[in-house]
Parts: sequence; C-alpha cells; structure tokens
Amino acid sequence: MRTSLSNNIALNLPASALDQPSPDAALAAPLQLSPRLHNSDLAPTRAEGRRWGKYSIFALWTNDVHNIANYSFAIGLYALGLGGWQILLSLGIGAALVYFFMNLSGYMGQKTGVPFPVISRISFGIHGAQIPALIRAVIAIAWFGIQTYLASVVFRVLLTAIHPGFADYDHNSILGLSTLGWVCFVVIWFVQLAILAYGMEMVRRYEAFAGPVILLTVAALAAWMYTQANATIAWSIRDPLTGGEMWRNIFAGGALWLAIYGTLILNFCDFARSSPCRKTIKVGNFWGLPVNILVFAAITVLLCGAQFQINGRVIESPTEIIASIPNTFFLVLGCLAFLIVTVAVNIMANFVAPAFVLSNLAPKYLTFRRAGLISATIAVLILPWNLYNSPLVIVYFLSGLGALLGPLYGVIMVDYWLIRKGRIHVPQLYSEDPDGAYYYSRGVNFRAVAAFIPAALIAIVLALVPGFHSISPFSWLVGAGIAALLYLIIAKRQPHYADVSGESIAVDNVSH
Repeated sequence: MRTSLSNNIALNLPASALDQPSPDAALAAPLQLSPRLHNSDLAPTRAEGRRWGKYSIFALWTNDVHNIANYSFAIGLYALGLGGWQILLSLGIGAALVYFFMNLSGYMGQKTGVPFPVISRISFGIHGAQIPALIRAVIAIAWFGIQTYLASVVFRVLLTAIHPGFADYDHNSILGLSTLGWVCFVVIWFVQLAILAYGMEMVRRYEAFAGPVILLTVAALAAWMYTQANATIAWSIRDPLTGGEMWRNIFAGGALWLAIYGTLILNFCDFARSSPCRKTIKVGNFWGLPVNILVFAAITVLLCGAQFQINGRVIESPTEIIASIPNTFFLVLGCLAFLIVTVAVNIMANFVAPAFVLSNLAPKYLTFRRAGLISATIAVLILPWNLYNSPLVIVYFLSGLGALLGPLYGVIMVDYWLIRKGRIHVPQLYSEDPDGAYYYSRGVNFRAVAAFIPAALIAIVLALVPGFHSISPFSWLVGAGIAALLYLIIAKRQPHYADVSGESIAVDNVSH
C-alpha cells in the first residue's frame, strides 16, 4: 500500500484530482440534500476565503508536538536507555511516517472541503460512516475530560504559586476532586467552551497564538537547564542500550509516535478542509511535523541530559522542572505557558472531532456548537480524573479503542486513493438516494466493514495481549496494513467514478 500511495504523491497528481473539480462537475444533477445527513456545519467549505494557511497548520502542530504528554513519552525513551542520537533517529522515523500519512488525510479534506464524519461516508456508506465516527468520538470525549483535568492540575500549581493560601482548599474530596481542583477544572472547562463558541475560526486564532508561546517556553527551559548543568549534559543513562534491543526500541519508538497521532491522522481533514490548496498543507505539515518534531526531540535530550547530569535522576515530565524553578515569577510564566498549550491541544485533538461527530448523528437538531456542548458535558459526567488514575481503563479501554484507528485509516485511504483515485461526487455524500454513489446496501458498505473487523481484532490482540508485548508498538501499522490489503482485495470496483465538486452546496468558511 505504501508504495502505491507514495507514487500518487511523488508523481504530483493533476490538479483535477486534488484541488479542482473535473469535467464531471458539469454533469452534476440537482440533489435532494437529506436533513439526516446535512447541515451548515457538515456542508463543504467554499474554496474562496479559506483561512487555514501554512502558519495556521504549523502553529496547530507546534501546540500538539510540544504538549506535556508527548514530552513524557519521549522522556520514557531516554529512561529506556536510548541516547541522544538514538532518540533523534527514533522520533525522526515517527515524524516521517506521521508526515506522510497526515498529508494523505489532509489532501482529502482540502479537496472535498468536508469534515471527518462526512469523509467516512465515502468508504463506509452514508450510514455506515457512523462506525468510524463514533469510535473517534468516544476516544476524543474521554481524552477531552482527561486533558481538561491535567490542565486544571497545572492551573492549581499556578494558583498556589501566586497565593499559597489556596492550598488550604486542596485537601478535601468531592467525587474524587478537591474544592480547589473543582474550581480549576470548571474554569478550564468554560474557557474551552468559550473558544469553541466562536467556531473553527476562533480555534485557528487561538492555535496561532499558543504555538509561539509554548515554543519559546520550552526553548527557554532547555537553555536554562543547560546552564544549570554547567553547559554539559549526559547523552544517555549510565547503561545505554546497544545491539538488537537498541534498534528494536528505536523503531518501536517511531511506531508508537505514529500511534499517538492515530486520532489526528484520521480527522486532520476537519482542519485541512479550510486550507486553500494542497501546497499549503504540505508546507505547513513539513515545518509543523518533521522539523518541529526534531526540535522537540533535541529539547527532550537537553532536558533529560541536563537533569541527569545534575543529580543522576530521570524526570517524568517538564512540569517537574518548572515546579523546581526558584523564582515565582518564572514559575508562574512556565505554568501559564503549559496551561495555554494543554488547552490548545485539547481543543484540536479532543473537542473538534466529537463536535462534528455528534452533529453528524442528528444534523437537523445539533449544530457544531450544540454538539460540542454535549460532548463537553459528557466529559465532565464521566469524572475523568478517576479514568486517568485507573491504569485498567487507560490500557484496556482507551488503548483498545486506539488500536481500531489504524484499520479505519487503512480502509478509508485505500478506498479514496487506490480505488477511486481521488474522484468523489461530494453532493451525493449528503443524499439518501438509493442509487447514490455512497448508499451501498441500506447506507452501509459491508465490504469496508468486512475488511475492518478482522484487522481490528488483530490490532487489539497485538496491542493488549501481554504475549505480543514485543510487537505491540507496531499494532497501528499492522492493523492499517491488514485492513488496507483486505479492502483492496474485496472492494467493489466501478469502471468510472464521477468527480463532482461540492461548491454548489458549499458554505463560507467563516460560518463553521
């Protein structure tokens, strides 16, 4: 699959296949848009006036790459025994994979102008698309609550640094959270709702603001730690890995980095649909992903190496370093920066996706904003701090669902790039006409489901069964590959696929 997809990109598909409608657009007949499938938030974005430029995409990834969870993951590679150049190589491999797969997803969104739940209708059918959409939404809602909780923890540190007396309200427990914890959680929750209330344009502006903030913060933190270690760092722990085990961990780290981005690889079209051309996506992704990830890797090595040089201890998170800053002013600035980026990451990765998915469940009644409010409310009701503190939930529930993302991606990409060659009749994605291109059998493409299920089962086994621990990091890739191959074999092919733009039913980008 990878060779064929690479060739499509390397050969620079004609503009008609990616950026502009083909002559088939002239043959488009008026369609009855179904209220069960269409509203203004799910409709395609008009090509004119799209505002997600190169910097917007770069800033989007800057926030996501430099979040606390990613630093904890990369620090774990150092703790395993990988040295500086090995961490750079491992994350470089992961960056190349993420860049490649993210571009494929982004090009789909840019050409069609539709969000992920609608994109899924191409391969799974107008009603079968609820399968991948709901899987993505459940993961996002759970992680939205967890990330909101983690942001509230940083907020608590910030408040107690400003006024130590606040700590007096941090010792009781109400449903597992202290009074101060509840106040911080609710404040962060409302801030995110306020940003989303203004739609995707406000998301773009907030991400553009937060990107440079976190980049400057982590660079300054790395420079400060370097001076604290007298300009010398430990490039690895005392017993670094060598030989086969070293190479296994290098490639496993790269594969896990890809799995971390498995959610956003699926629904990157939610953002790319607002980009003016595929070059914008390619350039924005290049600076935001491979280049940014290598900078992130270098900063990780500096932070870990400097801390280990100072006291022989491996940190678990950069927040430990911030908490140890003796100057209250700089401690507050550091907390504020990580608070800003955590909110930015949470909105892009865990709020936008379920808002579109829930709107897709009942387009007639649920707008993007209403659906976002519902998903955010669910995220509170599940008491996410209890989920975060339960290894069983994190490993078996969320990791198990995460293993399903690779097979979903494999089916969707093969159908779009290899079966249809990028030729999509966008208006029919909103039609319940039994003769429509995406109606299949009662609205479900059972061939896509048949390719997804065995691949998903294999991916779950590899990810969760202890006996497959050595290859579990590769479960996303294995699942995606198996699903792609199965669907390539069993997919029903047609001699011609109409390529019709969605401009006739498109809405202005600013209305999303």
